[in-house]
Amino acid sequence: MNAPELDRRERLRARLQELGFDAVRFAAARPIPDPGLRAWLDAGNHADMDWLARTADKRLDPQLVLLGAQTVIVLGVNYWPGAQVAPGAFARYALHADYHDTVRPGLVAAGRLLEGLWGIGGDDYRYYVDAGPVLERGWAAAGGLGFQGKNGNLISRGHGNWLLLAAILLRPAIPPDEPMTAGRPAGGAGQLCGKCTCCLAACPTAAFSRPGLVDARRCISYHTIENRGMVPRELRSRFGARVFGCDDCLAVCPWNRFAQEGRSALLARRHDLGALRLVELLRLTPERFREVFRGTAVKRTKLAGVLRNACIAAGNVWVANGDAGMVAPSTLAAPEEREMALAELLRLTRHESPVVRAHAVWAVRRVLGPEPGRSALAEARGNETDPLVLAEYVAG
Repeated sequence: MNAPELDRRERLRARLQELGFDAVRFAAARPIPDPGLRAWLDAGNHADMDWLARTADKRLDPQLVLLGAQTVIVLGVNYWPGAQVAPGAFARYALHADYHDTVRPGLVAAGRLLEGLWGIGGDDYRYYVDAGPVLERGWAAAGGLGFQGKNGNLISRGHGNWLLLAAILLRPAIPPDEPMTAGRPAGGAGQLCGKCTCCLAACPTAAFSRPGLVDARRCISYHTIENRGMVPRELRSRFGARVFGCDDCLAVCPWNRFAQEGRSALLARRHDLGALRLVELLRLTPERFREVFRGTAVKRTKLAGVLRNACIAAGNVWVANGDAGMVAPSTLAAPEEREMALAELLRLTRHESPVVRAHAVWAVRRVLGPEPGRSALAEARGNETDPLVLAEYVAG
């Protein structure tokens, strides 16, 4: 590496930061030694996210994504909203317009910048924002943007756990940055975590089979976002009031003490989402769902998914003999809303989706208790024919 190359790299870094990216690092586009991805897939930890298995080869070898690529530019967008934003029904990143849409213009501008500075064409680079066959966290760690924590997330020295990642693969060679773990013996997840296991202990569903390895089949984020079917009965009571995603293993990390509130240059905050009450979510119609969640990440879950998740949350918040204040913040639910929620749950036992009906049945029994619940559900059960839903009526 000579001085002119380094100076050119630093000028590019500054220009990319001006576009709104909060962290910019460079890594060499070499094949990544398999960090356990294939073993993770072989064990079924990806649940039904089959696209991860289909794209495994590309994720490990950037040449299969862009032949001749020599550099990966890893970009981070800080979404930490500040300590004043309390956890609620939605993961913190979801309290914005869909970042896939708002970060993309920054990547388009970054591509034009590269074309001008390096004299390349559009075929000489590819960019992705959490939606392509690339291991963003692997490249981010290689380029020193952070390191992989025991929670499986990328942990940044300056931003804690609160970075959304994007990547640009390109053919020109740019001098790489050093990883945060440079000079240390090669190791797995948590190299800079020390003896801390806060994230592992914080997971409500014990989804970590070992540090750094998440079993999606037990993960709240997977079930509330990607899973389109039934949530395992044994996990539902652990979901609390979560409706879309879960931040618990991120939020407890001590590295977050370095995080600063994001400048949101490439994000658009949706303050209204944090104000939605759980009863409102139970009342969602197709029209209201489109009105509220258009242009957000939550639309990925679709209406049936949000209703299913809201039923689980209601069953936990207003559980018989429970304290709603212990499960949900006052901005989401209150004890005096129990009867309204119960009326909505009973209505949802007649919803067109069997998945929604099944979880509504579970929630009614949670709110009323087994015997009163059986009585309240008698009419709906008499009209039910779907085996999936009938199984909920007879479940203990």
